[in-house]
Amino acid sequence: MKKTAFGVDRYGREVALFTLRNKTDMAVTLCSFGARLVGILCPDREGNLADVCLGFDTLADYQTRSGYLGATVGRWANRISGASFTLSGKDYKLFANNGPNTLHGGKEGFDQKTWDYEVKGDRQVVFSYISPDGEEGFPGTLHTKVTYTLGDEGNLSICYDAVSDASTAINLTNHAYFNLAGGGTVHDHLLQVQADSVTEATEDLIPTGAFLKVEDTPYDLLTFKRIGDCLAMKNVNTMFDSAHGFDINYVLNRIGNDAAATLKDPASGRVMRVYTDQPGIQVYSGQGLGGSAKNGGTYAPYSGIALETQHFPDSVHHSHFPSTELRANQPFYSETIYQFTVEE
Repeated sequence: MKKTAFGVDRYGREVALFTLRNKTDMAVTLCSFGARLVGILCPDREGNLADVCLGFDTLADYQTRSGYLGATVGRWANRISGASFTLSGKDYKLFANNGPNTLHGGKEGFDQKTWDYEVKGDRQVVFSYISPDGEEGFPGTLHTKVTYTLGDEGNLSICYDAVSDASTAINLTNHAYFNLAGGGTVHDHLLQVQADSVTEATEDLIPTGAFLKVEDTPYDLLTFKRIGDCLAMKNVNTMFDSAHGFDINYVLNRIGNDAAATLKDPASGRVMRVYTDQPGIQVYSGQGLGGSAKNGGTYAPYSGIALETQHFPDSVHHSHFPSTELRANQPFYSETIYQFTVEE
């Protein structure tokens, strides 16, 4: 475990970086600002290390640039239409930061908070944050913990614990972007997602409430597909065309202990499997990326892909979606594992 200073946030709080390392020299760097992933060094089939997680070099970049790179997103990941919802007969008005809608927690979500932290051993950090009642319009004082644990077999576990003193709505995720090549774009990556359908969405990415079968669409990832080949499928699906690629919630099949999604870079041999107890994964192909990157580099569209485990977008307005209501004093728990391995 290595801890270093990473500057001071806009409220004068010190921000820290933590680096966890396992016996294979895989190294994960975390940041207390946004309880986020900053970097993941992974070996390829030749043992060469590369950073497969997109990020920035400075705290200022994380505070001022969009994209939510590596951050814990809350209280609500993804979108809430009309920036409002009703719970137990009471209406709640949120901050509209995505046109008329709320995205990723509102004006200043969990990604823009400096979290408290506790180091446990050499390979675990527990971040904690108390969101006061009414923050960004959400009811209840919410106590949240995010625990990162690095295992020797390449497993990076992210556990979410939360409890509120009043009924509220909750949807937590991590917004890391991955590029298993360590640079360039993800066009040559292969992706599989265990989902027969996606949540159909309008042009502003709000679910209609319908489920769209992925068959005969660019969203069909039931078998491994080259991401660049999917992106080249024009005039097949209007949602895909409008988003300029993947930006959609996959309705995960019940798959037992199997990976919900698997990402591969054939050139390096690196493989990332995603295991989750959540009902959905937002696949976003990074078409909005751009600007300066870590280590003096530059990001371009499709420089990384996000695989955000989550409940469905706008669930508060669709009673047939899995519920995101968290009752008063009811414990919330979720775990997602990103497993990094190498294929010959």
